[in-house]
Amino acid sequence: MTPYSLAFYVDVVTTGTVLGARPSDSPERVTQVLGAGFTENRSGACSLGRDYGLAEFFWDRAAAGDPWSGHHVTLQVHRLAHGGSRVVGEVVRARYGRFTPRLRFDKLRRLLERRGVPLVEVPEVPANAPYYRRFRQPGSGVEVSVIGTYGEYCTPDTLRVGDVYSIQAAAR
Repeated sequence: MTPYSLAFYVDVVTTGTVLGARPSDSPERVTQVLGAGFTENRSGACSLGRDYGLAEFFWDRAAAGDPWSGHHVTLQVHRLAHGGSRVVGEVVRARYGRFTPRLRFDKLRRLLERRGVPLVEVPEVPANAPYYRRFRQPGSGVEVSVIGTYGEYCTPDTLRVGDVYSIQAAAR
């Protein structure tokens, strides 16, 4: 993995932002930071998602016409195993370069620990155990989901045990 793509993941876990775009930011602010290269998904008038390939931002609101409230951002790291670096948005790729198909959790954890940024394991809900393990960064609140064992959505030809599946930051 290139050092630059590792730096991207370290930045997200440490800050809880994607290039400075926070999960609580408005759709307009996220577009200012990440550009207009997204697919928009709406569920009714009160739920909005913008898919930038690797990064997805989500908003909700109480009623149509109300302002959007940021809910969370998820890095769908597992998509790299299927779509390669092309799933990384233009702005992220311009800043961090090439991304490889897998992110090894042990490597990410070591880099974070060297910077004094710990990850603490969180008990997984029974429905997801033992297929996934979750780790939280106490300072940023970011959670990292890791493949715990092979199952329906994880086979040796796509992801391996110990690969990062996703990284999520919630609006605070």
